[in-house]
Amino acid sequence: MRRTVKDLLIEIKDTTELMVDLAYSAILYNNEDIAEEVLKLESRVLELLSQIRTVSVLAARRVEEAEMVSSILQIANAGEKISNAAGDISSLVLRGFKLSDEIVNLILYYSEETVVKLEVPENSEVVNKTLGELRLHTQTGMRVIAIRRGFSWIFNPNRDTKILKGDLLFARGDPSAVPRFYKFITGKEIQAQKLPKEIEIEELDRAVDLLIEMKNLSELAVDLSYSALIYGNEDIAYEVAHLEERIDNMKFEIEKLILESSRYFSGENLKPLMAIIEIAYCSEQIADAARDIANVLLKKMEIPPIFRDAMRETDEIITIVEVSDKSNINGKTLGEAKVETNTGMHVIAIKRGQSWITKPTANAKIYSGDLLIAKGTREGEKALVNLCSSARL
Repeated sequence: MRRTVKDLLIEIKDTTELMVDLAYSAILYNNEDIAEEVLKLESRVLELLSQIRTVSVLAARRVEEAEMVSSILQIANAGEKISNAAGDISSLVLRGFKLSDEIVNLILYYSEETVVKLEVPENSEVVNKTLGELRLHTQTGMRVIAIRRGFSWIFNPNRDTKILKGDLLFARGDPSAVPRFYKFITGKEIQAQKLPKEIEIEELDRAVDLLIEMKNLSELAVDLSYSALIYGNEDIAYEVAHLEERIDNMKFEIEKLILESSRYFSGENLKPLMAIIEIAYCSEQIADAARDIANVLLKKMEIPPIFRDAMRETDEIITIVEVSDKSNINGKTLGEAKVETNTGMHVIAIKRGQSWITKPTANAKIYSGDLLIAKGTREGEKALVNLCSSARL
């Protein structure tokens, strides 16, 4: 049976987002199994793209329908760019281009959203419960993207996936949520991660700093690009274009810094430097894809209603919520208001009047009239709406 455009859009978005998460997990943990799964998913995305092109062409019988098809195909082609970039990052692992431990530690510490792995102990209260029963994402702010069970893997587990003792969980979320996730799974407290050592070579240290920022901004650009189309917001679309330009400039700066630092390395020791350049290039490709999505709005292309419907049914939704002047979080920081703790929603940007706060930290203040752009579960969205409008915390 032929699938609908809506179904295909949902799977393309979910699959490409999972691929990016897994690709970074593969390179950070030097895991070939995860890398190979990303390449399998890349083949799956190509199949989905072929299907959506066929279905879209068959659906276009009039000029108006052809215009809608054009925007759908542009969004789908952007998904292909993201898929290719994730595949290229994973290929680094399979070709033996490993990042050094000091670089990995810095990326894990400073990334806007980090990836952790944690084994489920035998006495854990989560054993034999499903992710849906646990409401893990909403309760901790961390989303399980993969589970290793013995020699087998479960990728992109759903709410019906049961957690067993000894499972190795790979989860993605805000770094500040890691202690809460650890306690939820193990019942034990952990100390906040210590500040990793800086890299002694100045040029390399600066290149890694820029790489972390590129990774954060490219993922943010994708989230914002989808937000722009869902809400028909040109301000957000222009912000995506601005981010893409910044990321382009950062890529060139990283390449320059890596070339300057290469005089300290030779032979096999050059591989981490080559990996940094490739990851930077892939991050830039992800940002390009985000701009392609935003350009659907900026170029006044027709956005079919089916797109917005599809985006509401993806694994993670993106929402925009305005802070009421009656809300108790008015005037508080994100940390003080415990936005992510109370809702499980990750605030990716704040729009205040004509200005933007991208990658807001726990110290970012919230004021009435602010638009919080956040991603998470549909259950978390309801909690965020209540938090931003209610006078009770």
